[in-house]
Amino acid sequence: MSGVELRQLRYFVAVAEELNFGRAAASLLIAGPSLSQQIKALERDLGVRLFDRDRRSVVLTPAGTALLPHVRALLDRADDLRRRAGRLSGSDPVRLGYVNWLPPDLGPRTSAVARVLVDAWVAPSHAQAARVADGSLDVAVCWVRDEDLERLGLVARLGGADRLYAVSAGPATGPVRARETAVLLDDDVTSWESWNVYAEELARDTGSLAEHVSDGGVTGPAFFDHVRRLGRPVVNSPKGQGASLPPDLVQRPLAGPQPYWTWSVVRRADEVRPAVLAVVDALCEGVDAAGLGLRGAEAWLPAGDPHRRR
Repeated sequence: MSGVELRQLRYFVAVAEELNFGRAAASLLIAGPSLSQQIKALERDLGVRLFDRDRRSVVLTPAGTALLPHVRALLDRADDLRRRAGRLSGSDPVRLGYVNWLPPDLGPRTSAVARVLVDAWVAPSHAQAARVADGSLDVAVCWVRDEDLERLGLVARLGGADRLYAVSAGPATGPVRARETAVLLDDDVTSWESWNVYAEELARDTGSLAEHVSDGGVTGPAFFDHVRRLGRPVVNSPKGQGASLPPDLVQRPLAGPQPYWTWSVVRRADEVRPAVLAVVDALCEGVDAAGLGLRGAEAWLPAGDPHRRR
């Protein structure tokens, strides 16, 4: 049993609560196949089968049912240990900034280790990274490049990733090649600096049409107007990742390659406060590049992305 990890036990509890690998994987921010592999590894280490599963259902085995309360109790004790360590590290809150994405389970992830204050100022990625560097924030979730980290004296760990897609006029809904799409670059470089850098490299690498706009149309209603105007699929931005589409437009998966936008959890390289380091650990626990799809043969990340496969 020496190979059992706390994160595998958390995975077990998540699947036991959902009884659905897809929903559990979504809540854990990992891919379904990766979750399935981790559960199989846990079953192998424990020497028992935890779930009976087929294409239609997932149910706990008698062994899984018997072990579940003990696993929950063990995880509770681990969380209590983190809370005690957090109290020993001091009472000052950890100031967390973000752009437009945070883990959906931010509270449960961090409450056991520190008091986290989410900053009300939602700013672009380059601004949030600079605020960590100057001490205005302790941690930020943002998009950064290797050169940003070196210039600002920061380090980054993977917190999550968005798989980008294309939006086009219907009725076609199948995959579209990246070279058949357009990507929007906004003339407002103050607000869209990070996206413009990403989009320019995406256009260079894939042959996608780089279309300059000046109306903030990288997201929002103006984005949909540009899709209609251009008459070709347009790559969405992370700020429009969860937007509802008008009835005349459809979402289409991208292929050849498949672009991903990564969310880094950044802190100062010389940070030594236990509470800050514990929050970073909590935000990144169980987040796996392969599980998020970043190691797939079709995955595309810009050259300076710190989470690109070396």
